[in-house]
Amino acid sequence: QVQLVESGGGLVQAGGSLRLSCVASERTFSSFAMGWFRQAPGKEREFVAGIGWSGGRTYYADFVKGRFTISRDNAKNTVYLRMGSLKPEDTAVYYCAAESRYGVVTTTLSAYDYWGQGTQVTVSS
Repeated sequence: QVQLVESGGGLVQAGGSLRLSCVASERTFSSFAMGWFRQAPGKEREFVAGIGWSGGRTYYADFVKGRFTISRDNAKNTVYLRMGSLKPEDTAVYYCAAESRYGVVTTTLSAYDYWGQGTQVTVSS
């Protein structure tokens, strides 16, 4: 069973930055595609960013393009989400997720096999 543990969330003012981290328990992490999702109160969980197993391919939701950057360090079993120019509407619980079957980036929530517990990001205006 793969365990994913997120960290780095917190309270930040609009325009500020945060970096989220997600550490995986498995060495096979390097074969997984990884994604970041978020869920705001009363809303469905939505795709934010994804990265392929090698880090060579990334994909972003339109609402974060140019502001967020996803990256990974396979030697550390870690995926990151650097968030800049944060807006109050970015407030949500952020989850990392692993897609273990193909290692290919997908925006489809149901394609991800493992999920972290989430980390709260709150952006004040």
